[in-house]
Amino acid sequence: MRIALYQCPPLPLEPAANLDRLRQRAAEAARRGAALLVTPEMYLSGYNIGLEAVSRLAQPADGDWAEQVAGIAREHGIALLYGYPERSAEGHIYNSVQLIDAQGQRLGNYRKTHLFGELDRSMFSAGGDDYPLLELNGWKLGMLICYDVEFPENVRRLALAGADAILVPTANMEPYDFVCDVLVRARAFESQCYLAYANYCGAEGEIRYCGLSSVSAPDGSQAAICGREETLAFADLKRDKLEASRAGLTYLRDRRAELYRPLT
Repeated sequence: MRIALYQCPPLPLEPAANLDRLRQRAAEAARRGAALLVTPEMYLSGYNIGLEAVSRLAQPADGDWAEQVAGIAREHGIALLYGYPERSAEGHIYNSVQLIDAQGQRLGNYRKTHLFGELDRSMFSAGGDDYPLLELNGWKLGMLICYDVEFPENVRRLALAGADAILVPTANMEPYDFVCDVLVRARAFESQCYLAYANYCGAEGEIRYCGLSSVSAPDGSQAAICGREETLAFADLKRDKLEASRAGLTYLRDRRAELYRPLT
């Protein structure tokens, strides 16, 4: 399955403009054979926008934004993963991502579980124990958001549930290039799955983003790697490569879970 990552500067507080960009990138990605397009964290609203703006803009998972994204997906025949501020039925606000398939159906929603510093905690509630495993074109997909991937337990949990690939919209910033350069590849390698990491570039307020989006393969190689500029990157997820890597690197089979109980 070919996937595309959209690395871009944020357009804070401009959901209409972000939907327009999404439509353009979806059309290009579909023309180039991609079945799925992954965008950064909080793509539709911008990330570093503050509590007042998040409270004003947040929508339910089945709201107007979801309907518009579904229309884009149907128009271009491509699945879309996008980040947005979600308002729950109880009125809580979450940093969320949602996957909509090429027919415009909502496949699943995920709420960020590990909040990063005061920036996240000032705007969002933390997601609960809900790590959906979704199927797209025969591939089992998990979802995480940014800081979540920096906890190996999150990736391992999805891998043990059967994830072939984990999609990670992010807003990783300077000086944390190490996460992009090393940690993301290590997560794919140690849990034997593909990992797609879609970051921002440029600046948003006082934040400067790293770029360096990537698709890491289970053998530690990089199927796609971006620089610091806006780009649409492509990678092919290969079933034979995944199976060969798992046959040779048996971390999931060799783990001794009974020894790790003190961790929790």
